[in-house]
Amino acid sequence: MVGIVVVSHSRRAAEGIREIAREMGGDARIEAVGGTEDGRIGTTPGPIREAIEAVAGDDGENGVVVLVDLGSAVMNAELALEEAAVDDAVVADAPVLEGALNAAVAATASNATVEAVREAAEDAADISKL
Repeated sequence: MVGIVVVSHSRRAAEGIREIAREMGGDARIEAVGGTEDGRIGTTPGPIREAIEAVAGDDGENGVVVLVDLGSAVMNAELALEEAAVDDAVVADAPVLEGALNAAVAATASNATVEAVREAAEDAADISKL
């Protein structure tokens, strides 16, 4: 199963997004990473890498789609991907909440691929709220 990592500058925001995505995605493997190790607003690559490896599984063979909120989260997620022992992982260019919902639903499909889950997350950018 394709795993999902939600990265936000705020730990509470990341956990809230994961909570909502789990309601829609049921069995999807979703990790939330937010804030710095000392509890401030921000992101750092280490915890992101750990979350990527956690949803990728013990053998690192499950694919992973990472959703991020703002600027430095993108940079730190990309650094984490370079360091992670994972075969197939990408950062989606998607709105973090709506993308996480779409990704969670797509990840539960029996034939889900990283590319399909990434595309589902990115499709959320085209959804109008009004």
